[in-house]
Amino acid sequence: MGKTMMALIAAALLSASSLAMAANVADDMDTIADNYGKVLKADSTDVMKQSLQAMRVAAKDAQKGIPTKLKKLGEDSPEVKDFRHGLDILIGKIDGALEFANQGKLDEAKKAAQDFKPTRDAYHKKYR
Repeated sequence: MGKTMMALIAAALLSASSLAMAANVADDMDTIADNYGKVLKADSTDVMKQSLQAMRVAAKDAQKGIPTKLKKLGEDSPEVKDFRHGLDILIGKIDGALEFANQGKLDEAKKAAQDFKPTRDAYHKKYR
């Protein structure tokens, strides 16, 4: 096998592995939900910060995708833009809770995290 063919095979394998590592929107939403439960039950700011960071990473990743319900509408549709706006709102709320957690204010962080639910409910109603 020639060097060119080997290089093409290597490039194909690398691109396939990076695609496999990227989560889809549903996986990201599951990560957000799992960590939301941990946030509400956290008994330390370390657990709180870890879970909030995981939620933030998953929300940012979800913004790169399109939910199954919206796939046929395309990137520039108002619905996809609104879906991503909802994630922006959630990320802002996560950042607010993280501020409290970083200050060691566990109760305030939990209280701020309870404010995630109305955002989740509103956007799930539209796009789930």
